[in-house]
Amino acid sequence: MSIKFLAEDDRPREKFLLKGKNSLSDSELLAIIMGSGSRDETAVELARKILASVDNSWHQLSLLTIKDLTKFKGVGVVKAISIATALEIGRRRAAQEIPDKPQITSSKAAYDVLKIHLSDLRTEEFWALFLNQNNKVVHLSQLTQGGINQSLVDLRILFKIAMDHFATGIIVSHNHPSGNLKPSQEDISITKKIKDAGNLLNIQLLDHLIITQNSYLSLADEGLL
Repeated sequence: MSIKFLAEDDRPREKFLLKGKNSLSDSELLAIIMGSGSRDETAVELARKILASVDNSWHQLSLLTIKDLTKFKGVGVVKAISIATALEIGRRRAAQEIPDKPQITSSKAAYDVLKIHLSDLRTEEFWALFLNQNNKVVHLSQLTQGGINQSLVDLRILFKIAMDHFATGIIVSHNHPSGNLKPSQEDISITKKIKDAGNLLNIQLLDHLIITQNSYLSLADEGLL
């Protein structure tokens, strides 16, 4: 059966089968995820409207909450959860594509590993990369998940993980959901505490990255370490 004879709600699925997944537009992919449109719009039209509201950015779409998504007519909780689930699967797939034990040779290399976990969060989280003597990542760990304005770090847990993995270097990182890259006094204070504790244990703090949605700041690059 030719695509043009099918109901528009069915066309993306049929197009997928006839021409392959790469032939589908972003709105057609989103339409398949949703399954149906509203009384006034087809799934493709509704998907097009949703994507247009976020400048056709999957990343921006991933920042919308279930409440945000259900504001669109024709999107109930079930469809909103389907959209959020598909985007989370994509995020996890991207995270799994990090090569085993990447070598960190610059702040940008550290950012490339950490941004998958931190760039699109609405609340602050604190993560750490644990490195061996060759600056290869031997472990990646989330240390805290907290309020939007602060992220508290237990140094005992941080250095216990480092010693458990025989790490000789640490790069810590947290996100600023506000988009402001300027380090706070708290950021500078916790950096100093980690550095001083590491010196006692012969585990070097190599950097502290602040990550926002589209960028990062390295305290080491800024001379603040």
